[in-house]
Amino acid sequence: MLSELVFFDTMRAGLWVAVVMSIPILSAALIAGVSIGLFQALTSIQEMTLTFVPKLAAIVIVFWMTMGFMTATLTTFFRDGIIPLIIGG
Repeated sequence: MLSELVFFDTMRAGLWVAVVMSIPILSAALIAGVSIGLFQALTSIQEMTLTFVPKLAAIVIVFWMTMGFMTATLTTFFRDGIIPLIIGG
């Protein structure tokens, strides 16, 4: 019973870390997608590469800018959450 609680709590914490780490990239993709969609609707340009390339560029730029934050978040989760479970169990 106790091991199940530890497992589910660790899974919950891991999913929360994944959500927190993905928020900047998903926000950039959302903002770029809405902006490009609005531009396409206003100009009647329906080119598929017009949506893909800027969105990919925005994702890469935001990933590059937040790489330190993501690394620190994941390292903290493993150092404070996973490694004590491995050592203690």
